Amino acid sequence: MGSRGPATGAAAVAINSKPLLSRVADSVYWMSRYMERAENVARFLAVTLHLRIDLPYGNVDVWQPLIDTSGDAEVFRERYGQATPENVIQFLAFDSQNSNSILSCVRASRENARSVRETISSEMWEGVNSFHLMINSAAAKTLPDSLPEFFQQVRRMCHLFQGVTDATMSHAEAWQFIRLGRELERADKTTRLLDVKYFLLLPSTSDVGTPFDDIQWSAVLKSVSGFEMYRKRHGRIVPARIVDFLLLDNEFPRAVRYCLGSADEALHLITGTRPGTFSYACEQRIGLLRSELDYARIEPILAGGLHEFLDGLQVRMNRIDECILEDFFAWRATGSAAGA
Repeated sequence: MGSRGPATGAAAVAINSKPLLSRVADSVYWMSRYMERAENVARFLAVTLHLRIDLPYGNVDVWQPLIDTSGDAEVFRERYGQATPENVIQFLAFDSQNSNSILSCVRASRENARSVRETISSEMWEGVNSFHLMINSAAAKTLPDSLPEFFQQVRRMCHLFQGVTDATMSHAEAWQFIRLGRELERADKTTRLLDVKYFLLLPSTSDVGTPFDDIQWSAVLKSVSGFEMYRKRHGRIVPARIVDFLLLDNEFPRAVRYCLGSADEALHLITGTRPGTFSYACEQRIGLLRSELDYARIEPILAGGLHEFLDGLQVRMNRIDECILEDFFAWRATGSAAGA
């Protein structure tokens, strides 16, 4: 997915009964996406640190798949070359030139929050500002003394920000844009994680069904904080059930179907359009995709190729994001200084 800087401008989004400034909608949307992205990266790094300890083979590469998950493999290769633990952690956590690093995401989230301080609560601003200071302090060091504790702290700060947002901000249009950004970012990261696992993590087909395979699928679940919820629902590790859980479950908050359903609901509350109908292209696109997932079954998905299905999902979610840009933030095209 793309990235956005702080918004400038004064066009209005024609939504519901009270128009919301387009720059405000844009800023809170990307504030939320960046915060969610930072949490996802921290979780992926923490799980990978544990995974390399748990794996039964010392020569298994657990770091290159993490770069592939990020979608920035080409940039990483040009700047760092080999995917060593130190290089990957530096690139994904502290590299200011990587727009998707934890450091860059928190900075961008803070900058978007700063531009709409009149809209968000003071507690939200204090939270994102404190988070920004903490990340800058950690980035000034070579590497934090305890990486697992650092990544856990990042996740806690992200969770705290989300909780404060839900508890202190009116659940009107701006809050719905925050929700919309969060849900689309979660859905995107879940599809990327599943795709990389399917193609890159297994060294050979002989490992399928072995303890090695179980460890990696457990790591996939832990990467989306879904291990405990999956075990409560399904018990033992079964790859097809894990894929079904992360794609089609309608109760787990990081499952793709759940995320798109929540995003669809947020869109309709923003526009005031009756559920099941649409007034904007993005509503139509997300409604069609949500309906397909509501009636999908995992067996045909796996039979037709998981990679092909996930690739199609990612393309369609990118188009939904482009439609949101056109439907609500189109004033950018008239000359915003903020870059993509």
